[in-house]
Amino acid sequence: MSPSAIPTVPSARAGDAASGPLPPMAGDALPPSVGAFHYTRFAPFTPPLEDGIAPGRHPVVIAGGGPVGMALALGLANHGVRSVILEADDTVCVGSRAACISRRSLEIMERLGALPAFLAKGLPWTGGRSFYKTDEVFRFEMPHDDTQKLPPMINLEQYYIEQYLLDQIERRNAATPGVVDIRWGTELVALAQDDEGVTLDVRNADGGYTLHGQWLAACDGGQSFVRKALGLALEGTGYEGRYVIIDIELHSDHPTERRAWFDPPWNPGSTVLMHRQPDDIWRIDYQLRAGQSTEEALQPAAVAEFVQRHLDAIGEGHLPWHTVWTSVYRAGAMTLASYRHARVLFAGNAAHAMPIFGVRGLNSGFDDADNLAWKLAFVARGVSDAALLDSYSQERIAAFHINAESAMRSTEFMSPPSRGFDLLREAALSLSARHREIAKLINPRQTEAVRYDDSALSSESDALAAGPKPGEAMPELQLGPDRHLTDLLQAPAFTLLVLQGESVPFDMEGVPLVQHTLQRDAHNAAAFAALGADELRGAVYLLRPDGHVAARWRDAPPVEVLRQALVRAGALHPAANLEPA
Repeated sequence: MSPSAIPTVPSARAGDAASGPLPPMAGDALPPSVGAFHYTRFAPFTPPLEDGIAPGRHPVVIAGGGPVGMALALGLANHGVRSVILEADDTVCVGSRAACISRRSLEIMERLGALPAFLAKGLPWTGGRSFYKTDEVFRFEMPHDDTQKLPPMINLEQYYIEQYLLDQIERRNAATPGVVDIRWGTELVALAQDDEGVTLDVRNADGGYTLHGQWLAACDGGQSFVRKALGLALEGTGYEGRYVIIDIELHSDHPTERRAWFDPPWNPGSTVLMHRQPDDIWRIDYQLRAGQSTEEALQPAAVAEFVQRHLDAIGEGHLPWHTVWTSVYRAGAMTLASYRHARVLFAGNAAHAMPIFGVRGLNSGFDDADNLAWKLAFVARGVSDAALLDSYSQERIAAFHINAESAMRSTEFMSPPSRGFDLLREAALSLSARHREIAKLINPRQTEAVRYDDSALSSESDALAAGPKPGEAMPELQLGPDRHLTDLLQAPAFTLLVLQGESVPFDMEGVPLVQHTLQRDAHNAAAFAALGADELRGAVYLLRPDGHVAARWRDAPPVEVLRQALVRAGALHPAANLEPA
């Protein structure tokens, strides 16, 4: 395809390392369809007002109706807590943006009720290949076997992600009207807070008004208005390396895998990545060399020339294609010092920025929403003290540093920040084809569930031969031909999992706790062993609503020990009591 044949396509505006790509400027026309996806424009809504003020006080107001904001709203709805979402745009996002969803995020989607749509459309994959110039030098496989019900990763464009979450919100509203009140085309323009809650001034096409909430969750992205209004800034490391992101429609039969080319002859001194997405959309990320102009690189002719050169080099230049989206990205690993500021809590890109390598951006945001939803719901319902929200900030900042360490290593390899790093990369790549240990340096270190090592919510526990320790997420394990451990973790409550023993006797009326008692059989023996329950003795796990272990014991704990673990984990006020049944 010649450059002159390429029409102008939607393109993100250049952002910095903290914000990532900025959305295109709003216009009157609907964004063009992409593959099978067609955009819908949503009308603004203004509630009945009294002197410009919406009466009442909402339990939770969420600034930002992207994937993190909608996931948080659905998580709150699971716990019976209503929320209002304020979304400045009037459509779901334009462009693919986030594209890789991890197994951990799929587990979260299952609890939110959106998993079937994700799996039906998303493209599962398990590994990838890396090339130095034209030679394959590394192949990786993510942990996966036939006993797991979810793939380690799927590729799915962010507009589909948002649409499927929105579809689930509509289903929840049909069952419980108004549980999630999403207000499109509504921009937050001012905020104030006191001991009772937050006061928010908003504006839409019909005018402005004021509303009140008990809590404000800032999920408004890299350009967060809430963050700026509170005078906060992300701190950390920003890299100079810039990547152009190009989505093309290409009818290729190449399998779904992650491919990376280092210093390819068709783009020397650079790195090129390529991912398959649904609807024959292919994402290409390539690194701009020093001195290359971002503006020139995004010109349609320059995009077309690069893509054609790349496709020619990989043997697919004869296939028809066209561009559907372009943007530019600069890597950064940055975070707020705290994710809680009195009545305001931050999540997703409003709280942190993560390099794209290892796909920790949106996946970290979903983990934020999963962690925050049950804690904020427990506080809003009066089950727990507001101090529980401090653990959200502590745990997710600790998770940021774990994720950032791996992501920064990958970033320094993908985009060397100095000539010294560049020389080390060249040495590793040139030796990797012959030396497997050196080739491991090329591993992209894909995201995985994070362990909250020093969580204030974890209780002293027994040593077991195997199994997740307090702070770790419960793994997906097969219990039968069509039954998995995560099937038991869908309730919006704490879970007491008893393996090979009797149920723990307690009165659970009013306590957000469900109990499952399993006995060993031929189907679950491997799962029991993986959880430290041997043939002679069992094991007992207390799991939080987000699937992380709060405590574990070799035998059923006394009621008082269980009560103390629930108090520490935030499920009960200290004055609460559990009486034997």
